This record gives sequence, C-alpha cells and structure tokens, in this order.
Amino acid sequence: MTGWKGKRRVMRSYDLTAEMYNERYAEEQEAKYAKALQNLDVADGVFLDVGCGSGLFFSHVAAKSKMLVGIDISHKLLLKAKEQANCLKNTFVLQADADHLPFRDAFFDAVFSFTMLQNMPKPSETLNEIKRITNHEGRVLVTGLKKAFPLEAFMDVLESSDLKIASFTDDQNLKCYVAELTA
Repeated sequence: MTGWKGKRRVMRSYDLTAEMYNERYAEEQEAKYAKALQNLDVADGVFLDVGCGSGLFFSHVAAKSKMLVGIDISHKLLLKAKEQANCLKNTFVLQADADHLPFRDAFFDAVFSFTMLQNMPKPSETLNEIKRITNHEGRVLVTGLKKAFPLEAFMDVLESSDLKIASFTDDQNLKCYVAELTA
C-alpha cells in the first residue's frame, strides 16, 4: 500500500463495512484481546487504542483506566466507537492517522493496536510513532494479521522499529500474532 492513497482506500473500505463490523469480527477480536491481556497488568493508566474500529476493545480496559482514547481513520467506525465510549467513563474517540498521532511525547501508559499494522504503508514507522507517544515504562500491544504478515515478515517489522519485544505469541487458534513491546 502506498501513502495517503492507500489509507483512503482502507478508510473507505471500513466506512462501507462499519454497519456489519461487529457481526463479522467481534468473536475473532475478543479472542485476540483475551490473549493480549493475559499477561499484562493494565491498571490505573492513560491508554490509547490505535485503530480502535467500532470500540469493541474499550470495555476490556476502560474500568481500569484514568483515561482511554480510541483513534481510527474511519469516520463511520468511529461513530460506532462513540456509542461504546458514551457508555464508559473517561473514554473518548477521535479521528486520526496512526502515522501522525495528535498527542504529546510519552503521554500514554499503554498503547494497543489490534489488526491495524497491515493497513499501514510502513508498519515499522507506525510503530515508531506509537513509541513516541508511549511513556518510557509503557507497554505497546500489537497484533499482526497472519495472512498479511508471514512470521518472518512480522518479526522484521517489530525488530526494525525502535521498540523492544517483551513477549510474542503465535497461537494457532488466532489469525494474528500478538506482541507486547516496550519503549
């Protein structure tokens, strides 16, 4: 995918499927969330969900957070996410590009990004932007869609970012790899 043209194509695609997104992906996403949070203590922090989609993940961390922000490039998915956010305390949504996050350096305690990197033109650069807004003791949890990233390619993306791999899971029951990274 190349630059803004590719991102617009992704945005339009998700805008078109927003109404059926939860029906199509909820079960699969919930399995990823469970695996990703299995060994991570997320308590009382400021969190970001990059590529939040319809906000399915919000309920997993909102109660434990001081603040949770979800960003996505798709306006129609954000409308769905806003419905989720309105039911939760301290949860907000905003339309933004993951390569140009509108937050100050080292602002978030944890950043989550599920099934988003395959939509980015340069995933390791996206991870570096995520690192910029993650505090120095913070955690970054990302997934890589297996059909978009063979294992070696996903490991190359992770290793070519400025983040360090704290844990990595290749669960045969998931369609994604799960990586916990540190700044």
